[in-house]
Amino acid sequence: MMVPVMPKRAPKIAPIPPAANGLHKAVQVLRDLIVMGHLAPGSRLTEAELAERLHLSRTPIRGALLWLQREGYVIATPGKIKTRIMVAPLTHEDAAEIYAIIGRLEGLAAWHAAQLPAAKRRELMNRLELCNKQLMRLAAGDERIPGRIFELDKLFHRSIVDAGAGPRLKNMHKAIQPLTERYWRLYMSAIIDKLDASTAEHRQIMHSLERGDASAAERAMQLNWENGAQRLYGVIQAWGERGAW
Repeated sequence: MMVPVMPKRAPKIAPIPPAANGLHKAVQVLRDLIVMGHLAPGSRLTEAELAERLHLSRTPIRGALLWLQREGYVIATPGKIKTRIMVAPLTHEDAAEIYAIIGRLEGLAAWHAAQLPAAKRRELMNRLELCNKQLMRLAAGDERIPGRIFELDKLFHRSIVDAGAGPRLKNMHKAIQPLTERYWRLYMSAIIDKLDASTAEHRQIMHSLERGDASAAERAMQLNWENGAQRLYGVIQAWGERGAW
């Protein structure tokens, strides 16, 4: 006699504990404050002050600071009595590492995007062309709006990542991209003076994608970030590093 097999019940998913919700909220809010520059590079962070500011208990704040330390937004230095936590400084050495990493990630995305079917590449090219033309108009005009320039440049790069990257690569890119944004927001008024060079590099990326040349697209994307790091280095030399004391 066959014994009927009872269908397996789907496992119940436990609700996220309130403490976990508090942790995720603290991470997101603190990360945004750091990226936007509202928590300045090199500024000291204390659990008590942040807990009061965010209306959270100190437990999620403590967890968020450890989380952000792993991501590179926060650093810990030994003090006489206890460890001092501060917002990571903006330095040439740090920028060089971050730009090299994101250049490799986006280069890989461009390599994959160049191998898309011709119809998909044309759709991507239309989006990129629109972004770059708007950037070129802003570069040629008297009024350069930093926020608009930043959003257009980010859209250009994100369009290539969205088109060519897989889920793992997208997650890695999502983790590193806001670290570059910190530099843009602090040094933006000087960086936008180099906008012509950046849009010219964008055209090289687009040309490689249009031809379906994966190796050339990868190299052009990496070169855009390498040159961007050099342009940023000149600005940091003139303006100085922030929070490195």
